[in-house]
Amino acid sequence: MKSHTMNSDLHSAPFAQTIWIVEDDTHYSTQLAELIDLSGVFACEQIFQSCEKMLERLRDDSPPDMLLMDIGLPGMSGIEGIRCAKAIAPAVHIVILTVFEDVDNIVQAIGAGASGYLHKGSSLELIVDSLKSILVCGAPINPQIARKVLDMFARMVIPHGDYGLTAREKNVLTLLVEGIPKKIIAERLFISFHTVDKHLRNIYGKLQVQTRTGAVAKTLNERLL
Repeated sequence: MKSHTMNSDLHSAPFAQTIWIVEDDTHYSTQLAELIDLSGVFACEQIFQSCEKMLERLRDDSPPDMLLMDIGLPGMSGIEGIRCAKAIAPAVHIVILTVFEDVDNIVQAIGAGASGYLHKGSSLELIVDSLKSILVCGAPINPQIARKVLDMFARMVIPHGDYGLTAREKNVLTLLVEGIPKKIIAERLFISFHTVDKHLRNIYGKLQVQTRTGAVAKTLNERLL
């Protein structure tokens, strides 16, 4: 394995995808760089211990194909580093490699322009293998990180259930949401009070609620009307 020196040029294999690492753990970054160089696909050209040093070099040099960056760095954070690097070299792929797996950091990193998000708990070999998905327009991401992202979006999406409400039940429900008493609902729809009660029982059953308040809340939350 060849030796890597912080902030110094490193010899790369011809036609290999070039990578710069931004990581303040020198032991970890050196091990990772050595495996990257052995991949036969990538070549680690630079190792930086801070975003500031990386950005200084990025302004003066040709950008790499990929930046592999931590979030928790001395000085500027990796997330801010993504924004700055993208402003200088928009085409560069930036993959976060960190111990942070909370949704807030994941969303911020992806929103800032990260192409992938990997966890340091993975083996170095798996990390290097994950980076190869970039070559086929993929987005390297650990399964546990992907699950967190999917869970987050699932909570954000408002369900639109098909509860099988009839046209008349929707009419009743619309007036119910408006706060109209059952007696007035009967008068407006030209039906009996007993029929309104029957429709309401059917509506509650289909929506799987027990009360008028529950029916209104579900209707509003799921935008059923």
